[in-house]
Amino acid sequence: MSCELVIDVKADEIIIALLREKKLVELTKEKTSMQFAVGDMYLGKVKKIMPGLNAAFVNVGYEKDAFLHYLDLSPQFHTVDAYIKQCIARKGMPVSKMKLEPEIAKNGKVAEVLTVGQWVAVQVAKEPISTKGPRLTSELSIAGRNLVLIPFTDKVSVSQKIRSQEERKRLKRLIESVKPKNYGVIVRTVAEGKKVATFDAELKELVERFESAFKHIREMEPPKLILGEIDRTSAILRDILNPSFENIYVNDITLSKEIRHFLSTIAPEKQDIVKYVAPEIPILDHFGVDRQIKSSLGKTVSFKNGAYLIIEHTEAFHVIDVNSGNRTKLGDDQETNALEVNLAAAEEVARQLQLRDMGGIIVIDFIDMGKAEHRQRLFDKMKECMSIDRAKHTILPLSKFGLMQITRQRVRPAMTVDTMETCPVCHGTGKAEPAILVIDKIEDMLEYYVRDKKQRHVVLKVHPFVGAYLRRGLFSQRWRWMFRFRIGLRIVDVPSYYIYEYHFCNRYNRDLES
Repeated sequence: MSCELVIDVKADEIIIALLREKKLVELTKEKTSMQFAVGDMYLGKVKKIMPGLNAAFVNVGYEKDAFLHYLDLSPQFHTVDAYIKQCIARKGMPVSKMKLEPEIAKNGKVAEVLTVGQWVAVQVAKEPISTKGPRLTSELSIAGRNLVLIPFTDKVSVSQKIRSQEERKRLKRLIESVKPKNYGVIVRTVAEGKKVATFDAELKELVERFESAFKHIREMEPPKLILGEIDRTSAILRDILNPSFENIYVNDITLSKEIRHFLSTIAPEKQDIVKYVAPEIPILDHFGVDRQIKSSLGKTVSFKNGAYLIIEHTEAFHVIDVNSGNRTKLGDDQETNALEVNLAAAEEVARQLQLRDMGGIIVIDFIDMGKAEHRQRLFDKMKECMSIDRAKHTILPLSKFGLMQITRQRVRPAMTVDTMETCPVCHGTGKAEPAILVIDKIEDMLEYYVRDKKQRHVVLKVHPFVGAYLRRGLFSQRWRWMFRFRIGLRIVDVPSYYIYEYHFCNRYNRDLES
């Protein structure tokens, strides 16, 4: 199963699209100024203790105080607290030299551990969602390619996805032989078959990252970021890169070099799959991502032979309704039709959950089926389709009403893209300017940029229909403008544009209208 990554770098955000067999399965939009991402480590200050919730609200710099429940406190919280005080007193110290304090009680009270005004080291477990601030944990960890480092514990555990008992024992033995004192480790699935030298190098790097970050804690005043998670692009590569990855396309030369360098540290053999795409090429259009976004992220999603899903989002949960559409006109009996539609719907639902990053409770209303073996087959199909989803999830069998319930880990807001657009021609009025005038408007703007802005090389981005008109004939409109204004003019077709939409850029693909 081949995978490709398409990365579109814009001024204020980075769009990352994961394609599996050319089909969009994951879409991430990362604001370049984004804060409070999952994995970010903060020095916060306790603002309120809430005994009724057995939780505390902590100021980490977000507009709303973050939520820290007692169950999210590290068992070694007292050791972490002592380490912070030691770092403030002497500008950092090795974790291996710390004396581990007794663990906190599993069913204790938050007021017994935290006090208002106390400084705490916390990590973002869930990004701010809707009206809620970030959710925190004080069980600190740093993820690497093969290992997850957990300070202030000595436990070593191996991913449950590694089935071989011999391999599990081998990995545990290797990690215990090289890990520093007072550091726990979780061995990730991709570590299967790796040698001890790889683990040793990665452990040293992760330990250095953690201890270097805490060296400067005495110079901080909460709320303050201690250690940021790597950017979303690198995190995706770290978590999902595998031999099936064939290409990574990037339209920013700096980011392409950074990704190449990052790959050299985690998978040197994969450096050559990074391919730079010139910024004047609309990268999402070029690889068909824009088309898939428009067709896959609306309220109604078609998937097979006229069947479709209707997806509704609420504050409490998500609802998905499966409809057979015009398949009812086929000659097969109703039970067979229902089974075929439901099996195809299971594949599309699994894709939609990952694509939209939908979390919390999801209720799916499948088409009713009378046979128990068909309902079991649908349940097995859904489990199979969801097996590649990295988010933790639980799937319940169909209820007697034909409903399937899924809970899926929710760590960031669900992806929503408004696929309905105001008509760009009439701007919602129902009336449009004469089509012939669009060429005159483009010419007036071109003259403005040449005469007033002194541009000598211009890139005009238009809908393909308009582009074809401007290039038509031996002495086309494009050539007439080039001779008249004595400029270099290149026309780029952008299929996702409205038919009368156009934008001017300079030769470096910078928008002239901003």
